[in-house]
This record gives sequence, C-alpha cells and structure tokens, in this order.
Amino acid sequence: MSISTKNYSFVRNKLLNKEEIALLDVREEDPHAREHPLFAANLPLSRIEIDAYAKLPKKNTPIVTLDDGEGYAGLAAERLISLGFSDVSVFEGGVQGWKAAGGEVFKDVNVPSKSFGELVESKRHTPSLSAQEVKQLIDNKEDVVVVDVRRFDEYNTMSIPTGISVPGAELVLRLPELAPNPKTKVIVNCAGRTRSIIGTQSLINAGIPNEVNALRNGTIGWTLAGQELDKGQTRKFKDVSEDTTSEAAQRARSVADRAGVKRATLADVSKWKSQSERTTYFFDTRTPEEYEAGHLSGFRSVPGGQLVQETEMVAPVRGARIVLVDPSGGSVRANMPASWLAQMAWDVYVLDGIKSADLAEQGAWKAPLPSLPSVDSVDAITLSNWLKSDSNTIAVDFSTHANYVKGHIPGSWYALRSQLKDAIQNIPQVDRYVLTSSPAELSVFIAQEFQALIKAEVFVLEGGNAAWSNAGLALEKGPSHLASPPLDRYKRPYEGTSVDPAAMQAYLDWEFGLVEQLGKDGTHHFWVL
Repeated sequence: MSISTKNYSFVRNKLLNKEEIALLDVREEDPHAREHPLFAANLPLSRIEIDAYAKLPKKNTPIVTLDDGEGYAGLAAERLISLGFSDVSVFEGGVQGWKAAGGEVFKDVNVPSKSFGELVESKRHTPSLSAQEVKQLIDNKEDVVVVDVRRFDEYNTMSIPTGISVPGAELVLRLPELAPNPKTKVIVNCAGRTRSIIGTQSLINAGIPNEVNALRNGTIGWTLAGQELDKGQTRKFKDVSEDTTSEAAQRARSVADRAGVKRATLADVSKWKSQSERTTYFFDTRTPEEYEAGHLSGFRSVPGGQLVQETEMVAPVRGARIVLVDPSGGSVRANMPASWLAQMAWDVYVLDGIKSADLAEQGAWKAPLPSLPSVDSVDAITLSNWLKSDSNTIAVDFSTHANYVKGHIPGSWYALRSQLKDAIQNIPQVDRYVLTSSPAELSVFIAQEFQALIKAEVFVLEGGNAAWSNAGLALEKGPSHLASPPLDRYKRPYEGTSVDPAAMQAYLDWEFGLVEQLGKDGTHHFWVL
C-alpha cells in the first residue's frame, strides 16, 4: 500500500492556523515520553482498533502518524486506512526528521497540559507554600484544609496528612462546605505541580474568599523535604446544599464567560454529531458514578480535572470542538474545566438546559469498536482445565503491564503486540496458545497476527481477563513471565511510594523549563486569563 507523507511545515501550518490535525505518535508510551513534538498525541499501534473510533470520531480528519524510524508509523497508517479513515499520512523522517527541521521536542506525558500549567503560574504568580510551611501549619493545628485534586486512586496510594480527596473539577463546587469559614487557609496539592497550580488558580479565579495556596511541588516536594506521606486514606468530599451549588454555579459561569467559553443546546449537539466537516468531542465531566446513574447519549465520561490534565489522551485532534456537560452540579464541573480548555486554545462549549429526563442512558461508557474478526475462542472454565491438565497450553496476556502485574491468569505470559515477533521467541513453544487481554476485544484483534507467526493452534479467551475473574478463578500477581519489555507504560517520577529522590528532583527541574520550551515551539496559542 502506497501511503503519502507529510513534513514539518505541513503539520506546523495546521497548528498555527488552528486547523484540525491528529499528529499521532504510534510508539508505546515509554519511547513516546522520551521525546516527541508538543501536540503529538500517543496512540500506540498496539491499540489502534480499540482507541481509534473514540479518539478520532470523524473519518476524514487529517491524520499524520509518527514514529522514530521503527516502521510503526507505516503500519499504523495502513491499519487506520483499513478502519475507514480517508486522510492518513506518515510523518517524513519520524522524530529525528521533526528535530532536523527545527522542531522542538518534549519529554514526559501530558505535556500540553503541564506546560500550560507552568505558563499559568509564570503569568499569574499562583501563590504556593513549601512542604515545610504546610507541615508547620498542620503540626500547629492551624485552621487549614488540605485538598488533594488528583484522581481518588492516586490520593489513596499516598497523600498529605489530613488531606481530603477533591478531584480538580469538584473544587469550586465542594470547597465552600469543606472550608465554610473564610479565614480557613486552603492548601491545594497534587503529585507534582500542574494540577495544584490549576486547582489553586481555579479557586482564585472563581473568587473564593479564603486564602488559597498550592503545595509547592506536591507530594514530590513533601517527600524531598523528608516528610512522611499517609497511605490508604479514604477521606472524600461530600454532597453540598442547593444554595452552595447555586453560588458555585454563578462563580464558575462568570469565569467561563471571562474565558470566552461558548454555550450549546441539545439541538447543537444533534447537528454536530452528524457534521462531516468538523470533529466534535462530547464529554460528561461529573464523577463516573454520577455518569453511570444517568447520562446523555453519545457523551463520554471524562471527569473535568483529568480532562484538563490529560486532554490529548481523549482529544488528540488538535483544532477540534469540545462540548462539556455537567447536568447535576449547576454546570460548575463543566464551566471550570471549559475555562481552562479555552485558555489552552480549544474551541470549547458548555451544554446548557439539560433536564434529568434527558439523562436516559445508564452504565459505564463503552468505546465504539470496529467489527470483530472471526476467531476460535474458549471459555474460562475450559481454559482452566487445559492449563491444569495439559502442559502444552500457554496463555498470553496483552493487557497493559500495570494490569498484568495487578493480576493475571497463573502462568500466563505478558506480551506487547508491537513487539510480537520478539515476544513469540521468548515464550515456550507449545501446541496451543490462548490469548487474553483487558479489554477482551484487544486479543481478538491480535489473534490473526499471532497465528501468522506460529504453527500451533491459537484461541482467544471469551470475555478476556474479566471472564476469568467472573468465573471465580484465581489470579497470580507480579511481573512473573515477561515476553516483552514493559514499554507501554512510562514510569512517572511522581507515582507510587518508592521513587528515587534524584528522579523526583529531575522531574521538577524539567517542569520549570517548560515555559521556555513553549516559547521555542510557538504553535500552542495558549493564553492566561
């Protein structure tokens, strides 16, 4: 298949003109995080069938695939074309070609959001306190509330003593009842810098009367100061009164209006869903639990704080339209994230006038998928019997490395689809292989590739790892059989509780340098309210 190529000036002009483009880094996350262009969204070759329809909702969006000379970009382009995408090209020369043309490259993940956060602090001088100062406040039993704006699972892993979990978009709605006395000092923390800067500035922008400070450098700063973090905490925000919601709604709407956020109706949504010339993302910014209890058709659950932090992970088409909705919180959790997305140069709307009767759909969001290929499959109980009685059967797990380590079929091997040829060389030769994954559909898409490389029988576990667990069968934990290196996950220097202090400090030093890198790149159109 002959696939066209695109160069640096093509991509740069699209970004400068605010025209739609999806620049997709199709390597695994770890190599992606080592260096990539600012708006190169990571969509690994391994997961294209699983992610493409949700992340690229319009089939004629200009798509440019990028690798670093491994050949993945061409394979990804072929796969996208086979899925029905009509405007797909390969970036000439890969990452090295981008650099040779004078393009700036960035490391780490979620770089657009992190560099924007640093820009906000540099322009607004967002107030912050050191770890030592915050510890002194807590130790002295001062009137202070610490709010942790990360996802709950991150907070539960490690948190600042006394901290309460209030994920970012919830802050303006929940804080008035967590700190009803305007003299109470408020400390906002995340793991590093971005989310605490955005959270602190959100409260300031919304006119909250309390003194608000970010915890400088988050849990990293706390650890580097030699101070102990709590583990396993479960303190969460509570529901708030109608009066509190109403006041928060006015504050958030005012901020959104000042940021130039536009308004939309259900009639607009209906029109945009069928529009062929424009990409539109539809996101519900409430908690996942509220979303599952009832939501609008066609809207994906993306809590607002994480949306601001990880925008390119759910909206890789730069220049697209984004529509947010928060039907049950006075639109606070849509208006506040929208105010930030507008400053990040997104064309962003908040959906107004939604009634409870409109929230007709229930349950978790399901990714739209292409039709599944026909494969030979086996149920969990049969596989369990094969594994017990027959040493000639091996299960191969294509889940993320993180999920594999948390729990996998005993004796199964972890493999990466992008490294399939090498992985097969590392797995013992047997007469029968059973492929599994989370989500279950991933192994279905891999089966034919796997079969083409070996002579043995290949089956897919019906329902994947979830079916194994639902059948009450035991799981094994840990990185026991790795047929591939765990390249699908970049180890963030702010995750977990056993990170090298030198890596933490290097991460902070990198964040401080992002504003300068933004200036060199020049394609972002960011501005600060």
